[in-house]
Amino acid sequence: MTVIFVPGALRQAGALAATALLLTGCGLSEELERETNPERHRPSSDVTVPAPATSTPAARLPEEPDGTPRCPKSGVTMSPGMVTATMGLRAMSVTMTNCGDTAREVKGYPDIRVRGLDRELFDVTVLKGTEPVTTMDDPGPRRVVLRPGQSAYTSLVWRYSAVDASTRRGSGVYVEIGAAKGAPRQTIEPDGGLDIGETGMLGTTAWQKSPSDGR
Repeated sequence: MTVIFVPGALRQAGALAATALLLTGCGLSEELERETNPERHRPSSDVTVPAPATSTPAARLPEEPDGTPRCPKSGVTMSPGMVTATMGLRAMSVTMTNCGDTAREVKGYPDIRVRGLDRELFDVTVLKGTEPVTTMDDPGPRRVVLRPGQSAYTSLVWRYSAVDASTRRGSGVYVEIGAAKGAPRQTIEPDGGLDIGETGMLGTTAWQKSPSDGR
C-alpha cells in the first residue's frame, strides 16, 4: 500500500524506541527477559511493543545551501534505533518522520530489503508480524496520519544467525525501507548491522503512532 497525501492538519505520530526503553519498558523487554530466564515466564501472546522514546538519531540527508536537511520527494525520513540483544533475539525500531509541509497517511507494514557489506541483496524473509521469530504484540494495519514534523515507528525483530566477524559476511549492513509496498525506499545503516544471516527471517510490526504526539 502506498503513502497517501492528506490535506489539512491531523494528529498522529510516533518516534523511535531507544535501547533503554526496550530493556526497561514493557512488551519487548519481557520477551527479551524470557530469552534469558525462560523458567520465569510462560509463553504469552499478550506481549506489547514498548513505548518509543522521543529522541532519535536523524537520518543523514542531503542538505540545502543553508545547511538544513533536505526533505526527500517522498516527504518522509527514516531513522534507525539502536539494536538490542538478549541471547539469540534481536530488536530494533525504525522511525518514519513527516518532513514535508502536508499531512501524510500510512497504513500497514513497512517494505524492507536487506543488503550486505558489498550491497548484495540478502534472501531474507520479511514477515508482516513478528511470529515465528518471537511472540509480541503487533497492532496490525491501522490508519496513521502524520502532520508535518510528526512520526510513526515500526519494530523489527530477528534471531541471530552465523556472521563472520572478520568479513561481516551474513551481516545486514544496509536496510532499505519504505513506508509501504511501492513507496520509495530509503537506505539506513543500523549501528553494528543486522546479524541476521543471508537467509534469515525479519519480523515487523505495523506502523503505529507515538503516545508523545497524542491521538
